[in-house]
Amino acid sequence: MNQKIDILKKYMPESAAPVIAKWIDHYRCEFKISRTRNTKLGDYRPPYEGHGHRISVNYNLNPYAFLVTTVHEFAHLKTWNEHQRNAKPHGQEWKNNFKLMMRPFFELQLFPKEIHSAILNYLENPAASSCADLGLYKALKTFDAKQPNALMVEQVPDQQEFYLKNGRKFKKLERIRKRYRCVETASGLVYLFSPVAEVYLAKNPD
Repeated sequence: MNQKIDILKKYMPESAAPVIAKWIDHYRCEFKISRTRNTKLGDYRPPYEGHGHRISVNYNLNPYAFLVTTVHEFAHLKTWNEHQRNAKPHGQEWKNNFKLMMRPFFELQLFPKEIHSAILNYLENPAASSCADLGLYKALKTFDAKQPNALMVEQVPDQQEFYLKNGRKFKKLERIRKRYRCVETASGLVYLFSPVAEVYLAKNPD
């Protein structure tokens, strides 16, 4: 347990680590600190073919984003235990569990007021379907280390090219519901980007 707490302290607010460590043991969950993934912050997989519950969270999130994402995924785990496939992924059952599992961290008063307010607004808004809710996500992003020249996909003009940290280049197309269609320059493949994904503008040739 102490080893888990020591590791978790490196990624989330220190006072939250013992709570998450207890959840990992209680639910017998395989908890993985993952490499960066552009398409998601975290992931939950239910028991399958001899595997137990599995949760992964991106290692490079700021401490508050790491914690909120972790609670998000544990709420999926709890909902699975209670309803399995009889509940929608981000339906009312999940919302109730997310709110319940956030309670210990509200009691610890570890969130800055901007994030605390954004979480409460998110939980009160039935139209918001997940922790990708823009209001909450933007509040969390304000605590990221600032990257020079970085901006969000929603700030990129239509038809403008942009690139990721790994050098892959895309052109922004139209918005579809909550995401933007973007075509990769090299392959011609189309990907869906979150409006708040961090990217860099490509310079137009002279």
